[in-house]
Amino acid sequence: MMVMKQNHTSQIIIFSLLLVMIGAYFTPVSLSMTLQCNNDPAGRTMNGQILFSPLYGTTTYLINSAGTVNHTWPSSNTPGAATYWLGDGTILRTLRVDLSGGGGAGGGVQKVEWDGTVVWDFRYDTNGHLSHHDIKPLPNGNVLMIAWETKTRTQAIAAGRDPTHITGNTFMPDHVIEVQPTGPTSGNIVWEWHVWDHLIQDFDPAKENYGVVGDHPELIDLNFGSFFMSNTDWLHTNSIDYNPEFNQILLSIHNFNEIWIIDHSTTTEEAAGHSGGNSGKGGDLLYRWGNPQSYDAGTSSDEKLFGQHDTTWIKPGCPGEGHILVFNNGVGRPGGQYSSVDELAPPVDTEGQYYLEPGSAYGPGGLTWSYTATPPSSFYSYYISGAQRLPDGNTLICDGVAGQFFEVTPEKLKVWQYVNPYPSPSMNDVFKIVYIPPQEPPEPDVPNLDCQGSMSWTDVTPGVTLHGSFKVQNTGSPNSTLDWNVDSLPDWGTWTLTPESGENLTPEEGQITVQAYVIVPDQENTEFEGFIHVINRDNPDDFCDIPIYLKTPLINYDIQTKSVQFPFGHTSLLYERINFLFQ
Repeated sequence: MMVMKQNHTSQIIIFSLLLVMIGAYFTPVSLSMTLQCNNDPAGRTMNGQILFSPLYGTTTYLINSAGTVNHTWPSSNTPGAATYWLGDGTILRTLRVDLSGGGGAGGGVQKVEWDGTVVWDFRYDTNGHLSHHDIKPLPNGNVLMIAWETKTRTQAIAAGRDPTHITGNTFMPDHVIEVQPTGPTSGNIVWEWHVWDHLIQDFDPAKENYGVVGDHPELIDLNFGSFFMSNTDWLHTNSIDYNPEFNQILLSIHNFNEIWIIDHSTTTEEAAGHSGGNSGKGGDLLYRWGNPQSYDAGTSSDEKLFGQHDTTWIKPGCPGEGHILVFNNGVGRPGGQYSSVDELAPPVDTEGQYYLEPGSAYGPGGLTWSYTATPPSSFYSYYISGAQRLPDGNTLICDGVAGQFFEVTPEKLKVWQYVNPYPSPSMNDVFKIVYIPPQEPPEPDVPNLDCQGSMSWTDVTPGVTLHGSFKVQNTGSPNSTLDWNVDSLPDWGTWTLTPESGENLTPEEGQITVQAYVIVPDQENTEFEGFIHVINRDNPDDFCDIPIYLKTPLINYDIQTKSVQFPFGHTSLLYERINFLFQ
């Protein structure tokens, strides 16, 4: 007899899906961000950089702790939905290839270098498959991807699904693939794991997977849920992480309010079964936590997670290393809806084995650390969002709905905050963010002023206007912008420059020609020297000097009177004859 085991608010989910479908129609605009730094008595604030891709924009941003955009990677697609830093200025970003897909829908992943070159573009959106939400780059260069697969109504019923809880003719459970890049647009699926291979159900005793759910916490109850029982997207797996020490994968199962750990050391064949791999359990669940109702090991009072996202292992070298950090959105949380960032210490030994006392739920029973706002209801992000532990022990949090990133100390003091303005303040949702330590990223986009040219004239009649030119160029890093101006001119003559300043000059624009005009001083037999001094307005130490040389002769011919003019008022027959030659 199947039991209805949980309640959720469907309106919230439907609203979030509508937001995703309409989001891409908003055009990015240039706006100023909001940045706030509070005094931290321990002197700890975020000093690295943050990578993020707004859900409703097509650009990926890299900002520093001052909120300055250091770099951008434009795209033709909105994200679907995560972006990761690979090092050396290269990112791995998901793509949303079909706007009609549900929340978190993707369909592809790209590897993009610092200069915007797409060196790998892999699509997984055919034959009933569609990647979604999150990815994870592996140490070997391969990529883990979460994806839906399509089952027919007949297949779902044949597996023991209650037919009264199937809407339409399709049913979409999740699976995980590992893709090895093989070419600019190709990849081999070298490993896969399917939820469909690890089911149990207590609804239809005629099916092979019929059993007592409570006796098999390593298996997944095909009929667990209430609202989500009739939802095509049954599980809505929304994050994936990898533990290289144990060769294990961590998944966030939104619709079960659970996190799962599976063995990645298996072959694909072993992952489809119940033995093999380091664990000896094949592709069965090694650990699950957050809602013991899902395997008949508790009641609603034992539920710990409520629509969670971004479940990750805390990285080596960070306080809490090996613990699990999760953004607990708080949808349907008893006592009120509010979000928290929760840290738990899983009961795992040095071999990667997880302890479960027979007849009970997986521990821990409590949290190692948790952040909530004061009052709790003032911090509530009902979907997306994430968190990451920093090396100094602080925690960086992404309130995805508000587009707000902030940092808190272990004592829960907020010491840094940024509000994303892209693509617009009203549509600034961010799926998750990635912290990059200050030593890892390339140098920010730095312009470099370079000038070419000089001007030299000899035997020039005093009072005439001369014309020359020189060139200004930004030879800095790609995508940098240069604001320049002429800071000083020679202290002789009357000068006019066109243009005399410029803004946002990029290396890609090449050289800008500056036209220079000077009225020659009224002095004969004189040498004039000097420089046109050009500066980078953001860095006065970055400058150029254009050398200028001008010499007037001893004898000058006056075009107006058609006569040679001599210094000191000399006149003689010789002078008159010279003047005659110029008639």
